[in-house]
Amino acid sequence: MVAGTGHCCLDLPVKRGYSLMQTVFITGASSGLGKALAQEYAAQGACLGLLGRRQEALQALADSLPGEHRIYVADVRDREALHQAAQDFLQFTGQRIDVVIASAGISAGTLTEETEDFAVFKAIVETNLLAMVATFEPFISTMKTAGKGSLVGIASVAGIRGLPGAGAYSSSKAAVIAYCESLRLELSPYGVSVVTITPGYIRTAMTAHNPYAMPFLMPAQDFARKARKTIEQGVSYRVIPWQMGIVSRLMRLLPDWLYDRLARGAPRKPRLNNKA
Repeated sequence: MVAGTGHCCLDLPVKRGYSLMQTVFITGASSGLGKALAQEYAAQGACLGLLGRRQEALQALADSLPGEHRIYVADVRDREALHQAAQDFLQFTGQRIDVVIASAGISAGTLTEETEDFAVFKAIVETNLLAMVATFEPFISTMKTAGKGSLVGIASVAGIRGLPGAGAYSSSKAAVIAYCESLRLELSPYGVSVVTITPGYIRTAMTAHNPYAMPFLMPAQDFARKARKTIEQGVSYRVIPWQMGIVSRLMRLLPDWLYDRLARGAPRKPRLNNKA
């Protein structure tokens, strides 16, 4: 599961302008938002634990980044593997962890009437929600003892209101928003912050095949820069880009009858079996 070598992050040279190197653990790091976040944090001098399913992609990413980092090849649905990776990274950093970002996520169109979609529902909920819980679990006690640290959940504007043909994805991201809010209330007395970042449309492989217009589409690197600043500020909840934040607030305010009328015919993400 563990690949790559490196000396203790605390022994690495600290870049000028940074008083203490951050230690950051990121899931879903082999592509998309996770990869962009890894690049952003590495550019700031952070020491990273990078977890994803594809070893070659992870190794190529780690080799391209400044500094020494640890890579972990695992499926985030494997709770034991996640915990083993977390413990290894904590040992690597001398039991220091500043930021944990649960970025791994998958998306696909789903229809409840199509019984073969149940497996897709299950995979999406396990990856987007339950894996986030398993990612955070092994770091919480260390953060509570230190009285600091940030747990970051990547949600989606698709979790603001249910979208047609996206029951699994919308419900999983709505659950992420509620879960992170609950966790924030639990951990704030201990100095641990929980940050919910809700992306709009970000240019990644996940959105590349969407068969519909994506307003305010943002490059992944721009998203990562804004996300890092949000985490540093300790903001509890933020939609990126800000334009989608306005849209999401309006969506929340719409009465059900009006939302239903507007959203019923919205374009849908294709199902995995390519049926309509």
